[in-house]
Amino acid sequence: MLDAFSTQMLAAHNAVRARHRLPRLAWSNKLANYAKWYANQRRKDCRLVHSTGDYGENIFWGQGKRWKGTDAVKDWAAQEAYYDYGRDACMANRDCLHYTQLVWRSTRRVGCARIKCANGDTYVVCEYDPHGNVIGQRPY
Repeated sequence: MLDAFSTQMLAAHNAVRARHRLPRLAWSNKLANYAKWYANQRRKDCRLVHSTGDYGENIFWGQGKRWKGTDAVKDWAAQEAYYDYGRDACMANRDCLHYTQLVWRSTRRVGCARIKCANGDTYVVCEYDPHGNVIGQRPY
């Protein structure tokens, strides 16, 4: 049985994927534990630095404590506006790789964590397996 955070995060991911008729993700406690471990490494500085794990990874930082995990998913999904499917590339000077990881067709599992940093800000990490953003492949 998933807790409220896990249920909300999984539903938010699958809602974005459903818009493209992509397979639903399953929740992975293994990935969630890794996300929690890594988020805790960033607790002191809240820096948007990726881990070196073999998973796909999206990171979100929000100033203050009002942020929910689902706000991170909304933020990543909003990058769809910067993804040019025809060219399979992000628009100039725009980031869309969080979005493409979110909708990567072959990804099957997700696990996420949310922490409060030492300064009171919110930090969210989601791990994806198998990872997306493979050069030469389209997300869907």
